[in-house]
Amino acid sequence: MSRLSHLDETGAARMVDVSEKAVTSRTARAEGFVAMAAETLALVTTGEAKKGDVLATARIAGIMAAKRTHELIPLCHPLLLTKVTVDLVPTLSPTGIAVTAEVKVSGQTGVEMEALTAVSVACLTIYDMLKAADKAMVIGPIHLLEKTGGRSGTWRPAENQPPAGT
Repeated sequence: MSRLSHLDETGAARMVDVSEKAVTSRTARAEGFVAMAAETLALVTTGEAKKGDVLATARIAGIMAAKRTHELIPLCHPLLLTKVTVDLVPTLSPTGIAVTAEVKVSGQTGVEMEALTAVSVACLTIYDMLKAADKAMVIGPIHLLEKTGGRSGTWRPAENQPPAGT
């Protein structure tokens, strides 16, 4: 494994200097899932959740989270994001809500953390809005689907490779 870029020669944490990197178009896509009981999913799809529109609220929360990733993850750079989408799809098999985020930037560093943060916060928002009905919901796995741009180019997981920990 190569040396971690967020550690200096002595092992101390640091923010990576990206000032000499080229500005390129960069994208990242991540996904996650919130598993829940069928009755809980029905509250979402029928619009009967007590706290309101679960999908709209989770979408906005995910977008806001992507824009504020640098405030949540200590060594992330603040970025002028050019696109953030959060898609939420109720599914019956497995029962729950699939969450996908895509983030884009023209910049000197990637947006993987922004995509992962968007998915994580959207999933947490779904849980928060439905916890009164179903405390047994399970979040995960949350993982990176793809990243493009920058010196390392395009990355995708190996075909048929499940996310780590599954």
